[in-house]
Amino acid sequence: MTSKERRERELRETREKILNAARELFARDGIDAVTMRRIAERIEYTPTAIYHHFRDKHALIMELCHTDFRSLARAFQQIGRIEDPVERLRRIGLAYVEFALAHPSAYKIMFMTTLPVEARPEVHTGDPEEDAYAFLTRSVAEAMAAGRFRPELTNVEQTAQILWTSVHGLVSLYLAKGDAPWVDWGDIRETSRLMIDVVMRGVLRDEAR
Repeated sequence: MTSKERRERELRETREKILNAARELFARDGIDAVTMRRIAERIEYTPTAIYHHFRDKHALIMELCHTDFRSLARAFQQIGRIEDPVERLRRIGLAYVEFALAHPSAYKIMFMTTLPVEARPEVHTGDPEEDAYAFLTRSVAEAMAAGRFRPELTNVEQTAQILWTSVHGLVSLYLAKGDAPWVDWGDIRETSRLMIDVVMRGVLRDEAR
């Protein structure tokens, strides 16, 4: 490895360390409460070192969101070769749950946090190859075109949002209240599978279930 390659690797590792620390602090304490200085202290760097990588907190938030939304899109792409759009939608739901459970801090920032207007990134390109929401809506459109949904479900975006919010509601409640002693959550993955099956039965034609 040349000195240039070593330096580039060190820069990538430092940038990743900053993003990981920021993600954890933002999810735990809220974006407004976390300063660049606090992030620097978390990883034992000087604030100047962080500003070398990100010009301000908004730039850091945007990079964090781009990174994490791309990760979600990649998780969906792994099931993109499933030909049956209905089965693909079931698998999208399961992949969404797995992403949330594996990356709770990222999920909270992506879907449970109101970002400052000036720091909201343009993460939705409309390309299913890199945009998880576009991947979802394309799968809904394919199932709808094949006549698999109930006849009253004719709006692709609306139907996609019904499916998305049902899964999001369960997993976000679990992330927020998973340690509540008054709720017996059981196996959240099994609950998710049952819920996805119930929701899918609700939106499919009887003969398409």
